[in-house]
Amino acid sequence: MIIDIDDLSRPAVHALLASHLQAMHDGSPAESVHALPLDALRAADVTVWTAWDGEALLGIGALKELEATHGEVKSMRTAPEALGRGVATAILGAILAAARERGYARVSLETGTDAPFAPAHRLYARHGFRDCEPFADYAPDPLSRFMTLDL
Repeated sequence: MIIDIDDLSRPAVHALLASHLQAMHDGSPAESVHALPLDALRAADVTVWTAWDGEALLGIGALKELEATHGEVKSMRTAPEALGRGVATAILGAILAAARERGYARVSLETGTDAPFAPAHRLYARHGFRDCEPFADYAPDPLSRFMTLDL
Protein backbone atom coordinates (compact mmCIF):
# COMPACT_ATOMS: atom_id res chain seq x y z
CA MET A 1 0.00 0.00 0.00
CA ILE A 2 1.33 3.41 -1.03
CA ILE A 3 -0.07 6.52 0.66
CA ASP A 4 0.73 9.93 -0.74
CA ILE A 5 -0.67 13.42 -1.09
CA ASP A 6 -3.13 13.50 -3.98
CA ASP A 7 -3.86 16.25 -6.52
CA LEU A 8 -7.47 15.03 -6.97
CA SER A 9 -7.08 14.63 -10.73
CA ARG A 10 -7.77 10.90 -11.15
CA PRO A 11 -11.22 9.52 -12.03
CA ALA A 12 -10.98 6.76 -9.41
CA VAL A 13 -10.59 9.41 -6.69
CA HIS A 14 -13.56 11.35 -8.09
CA ALA A 15 -15.67 8.19 -8.06
CA LEU A 16 -14.78 7.28 -4.46
CA LEU A 17 -15.52 10.83 -3.31
CA ALA A 18 -18.84 10.83 -5.16
CA SER A 19 -19.72 7.52 -3.49
CA HIS A 20 -18.75 8.97 -0.11
CA LEU A 21 -20.95 12.03 -0.60
CA GLN A 22 -23.85 9.91 -1.82
CA ALA A 23 -23.60 7.63 1.23
CA MET A 24 -23.59 10.64 3.54
CA HIS A 25 -26.67 12.12 1.85
CA ASP A 26 -28.44 8.74 1.78
CA GLY A 27 -28.08 8.40 5.54
CA SER A 28 -28.60 11.95 6.79
CA PRO A 29 -30.66 15.05 6.04
CA ALA A 30 -28.74 17.67 4.06
CA GLU A 31 -28.27 19.97 7.06
CA SER A 32 -26.43 17.17 8.89
CA VAL A 33 -24.05 16.31 6.04
CA HIS A 34 -20.65 17.93 6.50
CA ALA A 35 -18.67 15.96 3.90
CA LEU A 36 -16.67 18.16 1.55
CA PRO A 37 -17.33 18.05 -2.20
CA LEU A 38 -14.42 17.73 -4.60
CA ASP A 39 -13.99 21.48 -5.16
CA ALA A 40 -13.82 22.16 -1.41
CA LEU A 41 -11.13 19.49 -1.05
CA ARG A 42 -9.03 21.46 -3.53
CA ALA A 43 -8.90 24.49 -1.19
CA ALA A 44 -5.48 25.71 -0.08
CA ASP A 45 -6.21 24.82 3.57
CA VAL A 46 -6.94 21.14 2.76
CA THR A 47 -4.45 18.34 2.10
CA VAL A 48 -5.73 15.04 0.71
CA TRP A 49 -4.05 11.64 0.92
CA THR A 50 -4.94 8.56 -1.07
CA ALA A 51 -3.88 4.94 -0.61
CA TRP A 52 -3.15 2.76 -3.62
CA ASP A 53 -2.27 -0.83 -4.41
CA GLY A 54 -0.87 -0.48 -7.90
CA GLU A 55 -3.66 1.12 -9.92
CA ALA A 56 -6.35 0.23 -7.37
CA LEU A 57 -7.52 3.05 -5.14
CA LEU A 58 -7.90 1.75 -1.59
CA GLY A 59 -9.00 4.85 0.29
CA ILE A 60 -8.86 8.56 0.92
CA GLY A 61 -8.58 11.00 3.81
CA ALA A 62 -7.94 14.70 4.28
CA LEU A 63 -6.72 17.24 6.80
CA LYS A 64 -8.21 20.73 6.87
CA GLU A 65 -6.38 23.46 8.73
CA LEU A 66 -8.84 25.26 11.02
CA GLU A 67 -6.19 27.47 12.61
CA ALA A 68 -2.44 27.35 13.15
CA THR A 69 -2.74 24.81 15.98
CA HIS A 70 -5.91 22.90 15.06
CA GLY A 71 -6.73 20.61 12.15
CA GLU A 72 -9.81 18.65 11.14
CA VAL A 73 -9.90 15.13 9.69
CA LYS A 74 -12.18 15.10 6.62
CA SER A 75 -13.33 12.73 3.87
CA MET A 76 -12.17 9.45 5.38
CA ARG A 77 -13.41 6.66 3.13
CA THR A 78 -12.16 3.17 2.32
CA ALA A 79 -13.07 1.61 -1.02
CA PRO A 80 -15.55 -1.24 -0.43
CA GLU A 81 -13.20 -3.85 -1.88
CA ALA A 82 -10.43 -2.76 0.52
CA LEU A 83 -12.40 -2.92 3.78
CA GLY A 84 -10.61 -4.80 6.55
CA ARG A 85 -7.13 -4.25 5.10
CA GLY A 86 -6.02 -1.46 7.46
CA VAL A 87 -6.46 1.30 4.90
CA ALA A 88 -8.21 3.74 7.23
CA THR A 89 -5.62 3.14 9.94
CA ALA A 90 -2.79 3.82 7.49
CA ILE A 91 -4.37 6.99 6.09
CA LEU A 92 -5.21 8.28 9.57
CA GLY A 93 -1.58 7.63 10.53
CA ALA A 94 -0.40 9.79 7.62
CA ILE A 95 -2.83 12.54 8.58
CA LEU A 96 -1.76 12.52 12.22
CA ALA A 97 1.92 12.52 11.28
CA ALA A 98 1.34 15.59 9.08
CA ALA A 99 -0.61 17.31 11.87
CA ARG A 100 2.29 16.75 14.27
CA GLU A 101 4.81 18.00 11.69
CA ARG A 102 2.72 21.16 11.28
CA GLY A 103 2.78 21.70 15.03
CA TYR A 104 -0.94 21.30 15.61
CA ALA A 105 -1.94 21.01 19.26
CA ARG A 106 -5.02 19.00 18.37
CA VAL A 107 -6.95 17.36 15.57
CA SER A 108 -10.73 17.08 15.62
CA LEU A 109 -13.42 15.51 13.48
CA GLU A 110 -17.15 15.27 12.95
CA THR A 111 -18.77 11.96 12.10
CA GLY A 112 -22.21 10.45 12.18
CA THR A 113 -23.93 8.78 15.11
CA ASP A 114 -25.79 5.92 13.41
CA ALA A 115 -24.71 2.27 13.27
CA PRO A 116 -22.92 2.60 9.88
CA PHE A 117 -20.45 4.95 11.60
CA ALA A 118 -19.52 2.44 14.34
CA PRO A 119 -16.34 1.29 12.54
CA ALA A 120 -15.21 4.94 12.32
CA HIS A 121 -15.94 5.45 16.03
CA ARG A 122 -13.80 2.41 16.87
CA LEU A 123 -10.98 3.56 14.59
CA TYR A 124 -10.82 7.01 16.11
CA ALA A 125 -11.11 5.74 19.69
CA ARG A 126 -8.24 3.28 19.05
CA HIS A 127 -6.08 6.25 18.07
CA GLY A 128 -6.93 8.22 21.19
CA PHE A 129 -9.74 10.47 19.97
CA ARG A 130 -12.32 11.33 22.62
CA ASP A 131 -15.74 12.89 22.39
CA CYS A 132 -15.84 16.68 22.51
CA GLU A 133 -18.17 19.60 22.02
CA PRO A 134 -18.78 20.99 18.52
CA PHE A 135 -15.77 22.93 17.24
CA ALA A 136 -15.07 25.48 14.51
CA ASP A 137 -18.38 26.39 12.80
CA TYR A 138 -20.27 23.25 13.83
CA ALA A 139 -23.44 23.44 15.91
CA PRO A 140 -24.86 20.72 18.13
CA ASP A 141 -26.64 18.10 16.03
CA PRO A 142 -28.07 14.79 17.25
CA LEU A 143 -26.77 13.19 14.04
CA SER A 144 -23.19 14.40 14.59
CA ARG A 145 -20.53 13.04 16.90
CA PHE A 146 -17.55 15.29 17.56
CA MET A 147 -14.18 13.87 18.58
CA THR A 148 -10.76 15.35 19.24
CA LEU A 149 -7.20 14.22 19.85
CA ASP A 150 -4.61 16.27 21.72
CA LEU A 151 -1.26 15.89 19.99
